[in-house]
Amino acid sequence: MFKHILVPLDGSVLAEVALPVAVSLARRLGARLTLLHVIERHAPAMVHGARHLVRADEAEAYLQNLRRQVEPADLTVLCHVHETEETDVARSIVAHEHEFTPDLIVLCAHGHSGLRGRLFGRIAEQVVAAGRVPVLMLRPREPAPLSAALWEKFLVPVDGSAEHEISLCIAEGLALATGAALELVCVVPTTETLAGPQAAAGQLLPGAARAVLDLAYEQARNYVQQQMERMQRKNLKVTGQVLRGDPVPTLLQALEKSDATLLVLATHGHAGLGAFWAASVAPRVLACTALPALLVPVVRSPASS
Repeated sequence: MFKHILVPLDGSVLAEVALPVAVSLARRLGARLTLLHVIERHAPAMVHGARHLVRADEAEAYLQNLRRQVEPADLTVLCHVHETEETDVARSIVAHEHEFTPDLIVLCAHGHSGLRGRLFGRIAEQVVAAGRVPVLMLRPREPAPLSAALWEKFLVPVDGSAEHEISLCIAEGLALATGAALELVCVVPTTETLAGPQAAAGQLLPGAARAVLDLAYEQARNYVQQQMERMQRKNLKVTGQVLRGDPVPTLLQALEKSDATLLVLATHGHAGLGAFWAASVAPRVLACTALPALLVPVVRSPASS
């Protein structure tokens, strides 16, 4: 499970929403934390209501103060200020991902435009697109939620493919460590909701398309049932369902009906930024839900790329 958690901080109270969550998880997993601040070139005077930290000494003092607040919890907390001014903070965080080799990055998505705003576009998207490290994306709320509430129930979209089982594996490990319940959701399209080349094939051969999708539905039911039984043998609390329809709106409807506290979602960031936005279900779902999300990059083998 996660042993090293990286928490990028910009000096604002909003960004610090990520810290208690990272601390809570680190305690449960026995992980160490690294607090990171990147000096931004030509930074604005203020960032989300706080004075922008543009000097290395004040950034170091800021991180050390946060470290003193959390370190009595017997955590190993490291601080790092990237002193070289960077015009692209997001890319600097990705570079530190390679330097520090964390296995989880915790970020807070803040800004009036939500995940489609500056923070997600410049930071989270690029970090996920690096294709190596899961990113726990939080949303600021008033009042701030208790960190423990995040680990109550995980909703995990699955599709039965081997490459997407990495998100299921991480959700399972996190549930074992935190005691969270799991809700598995699989969405199988109908002929009316097929897209792209599949839609054209469905129009030409509607009967065959229906038969293929009906078979896919039965296979999905078997897959979800097998996963539930396997997890139940580990004493995990797990439920599952297979739905029919357009994947994005159907998944969003499932989220609305669910009492899940965290969405665990596979992404295809490894294919590059353009492909991440154009091809993946993840950004379209994230743009329409306020639920915190653990984004797990899918890394294909060379043979399947």
